[in-house]
Amino acid sequence: MQSPLFSYTEQQSQDRYTVQNPQLLRVSLTGQDDVLARKGAMVAYQGLMEFDGEYQSHGQRRARANTGEGLDLMRCSGQGTVYLANLAQYIHVVDVDHDGITVDSAYVLALDSSLHTEVIAVDSQYGISGTGKYQLNISGTGKVALMTSGQPLMMQVTPDKYVNADADAIVAWSSSLRVQMQAQTHSSGVWRRRGNTGEGWELSFLGQGFALVQPSEVLPPQNHGTGQGIRAQYGMGQQGAHGQNQNNSWN
Repeated sequence: MQSPLFSYTEQQSQDRYTVQNPQLLRVSLTGQDDVLARKGAMVAYQGLMEFDGEYQSHGQRRARANTGEGLDLMRCSGQGTVYLANLAQYIHVVDVDHDGITVDSAYVLALDSSLHTEVIAVDSQYGISGTGKYQLNISGTGKVALMTSGQPLMMQVTPDKYVNADADAIVAWSSSLRVQMQAQTHSSGVWRRRGNTGEGWELSFLGQGFALVQPSEVLPPQNHGTGQGIRAQYGMGQQGAHGQNQNNSWN
């Protein structure tokens, strides 16, 4: 049998994480260090591998229930190679160092089991401080594989050049940055902003670091029905005003 399909062969690499192609991640395991991956993300594997649901502490379960933010993970262990993907989204491997990275959990595909995760709140204006948007802070030393809908834009933030991004388009940023959530409107019209402009909450980043933005303002379909509560009320994600605005206009 002959076909151009046979050109899509395995990428040979000694690295632990290898981008097999822009939408498929290859992870090599040696039996020593496990990798945590999004539940259901395995599309193929070779070798002696095991997949187990990752335990969530009481604090993690409570944070997920209260904020809608968190990770549903499986632990991949053994010796061999596992291939991970999610809805053909673009995959990017990031080295996490002492500065840490803050990310929307909807865009995490996999991470080293040695990394620590914690749900944090991004402050906002208009009397909802501490509950405007919840994100996942990843700290420690290791690698994390992120996903984006389309090819992303990496924006550098410096002390003399701050960056603003739509809260629905931002994927990740340096944890060392100062962040403020705000609406590009006057407070008197904050609840009617979407019907007038189609724009809503934005995040402002100040300091030294980076902000990663994707060319989409819609979360992946599997998040439909999750992230209720604050994100739904204030316009983040498919359950919020942004998703609803596709079919309805605010008066």
